[in-house]
Amino acid sequence: MRPAREALAEATRALAEAGIPEAGTDARRLLAHAMNVPPGRLTLMLSEPLPDATDAAYETLVARRAAREPVSHLTGRRLFYGREFIVTADVLDPRPETETLIEVALAEPFDHVLDLGTGSGCILFTLLAEMADMGRDSTWGIGVEASDPAFEVAWWNRNAFGLEETAVLLKGSWFAPLAETVAPDFAGFDLIVSNPPYIREADWRGLAPEVRDHEPKLALTAGRDGLDAYREILGAVRGHMAPGGRVAVETGVGQGPDVMAMMLEAGLDEVHMVQDLDGRDRVVIGRRAGGAGRARG
Repeated sequence: MRPAREALAEATRALAEAGIPEAGTDARRLLAHAMNVPPGRLTLMLSEPLPDATDAAYETLVARRAAREPVSHLTGRRLFYGREFIVTADVLDPRPETETLIEVALAEPFDHVLDLGTGSGCILFTLLAEMADMGRDSTWGIGVEASDPAFEVAWWNRNAFGLEETAVLLKGSWFAPLAETVAPDFAGFDLIVSNPPYIREADWRGLAPEVRDHEPKLALTAGRDGLDAYREILGAVRGHMAPGGRVAVETGVGQGPDVMAMMLEAGLDEVHMVQDLDGRDRVVIGRRAGGAGRARG
């Protein structure tokens, strides 16, 4: 048996030679997974001999990563906003830039939230968990997902976080499933969020192999200009919003002005763009008039 440190060094070299951008980081994450230890404790274990079965499993993981399979698909987990989510090839990998959408949503309290195209559920469940941490246990939400496999991933994540009482999952496209679920006298959601598909069909081939070859195309692409999902959502969103309610959507590069125009056309107020930590236009938000709201700073 060789020391874990030696296996890590060899794996880092192999991933670097394969062109993996963060070879050392990925090699460590995979070794921690193979050894079944928390990543933060891996350094303490590097002098330990690596059992042959663990070593073989680690080599398999490294080979798959060298072939550009995402680390999250190899470990089955992805960290998002401080919480670990179950992920598979059936859902989009939760990305750090989507945390901007979380920050925008949490800028004001809310009681009823709707997440359209929930995927893994990372947005909906993060929002509900954060509100619970703030002492707002009455907040509840609905996640809508059209894909059967993605719906199953969201179901497992909901149960893992113990949100069965506050999160309802509906199968279907955008607003369609709400008609049979929401009471006729329901005043509307005070928050609607979505990270819809927004990649142009022509750009799909140029995506990184980790995305193009291992994530669901249906959750990535949305027509020739990448705006089809926004047209469907924003064309009907106002009728599902409570007076004073907000809608916030993540956008792709250069799409902000078009999405803002759609919100204005839908009759929303206070429409504006929020940038992510890298200074890129990331989230477009609008409000339905009629509530108290909050003035923009």
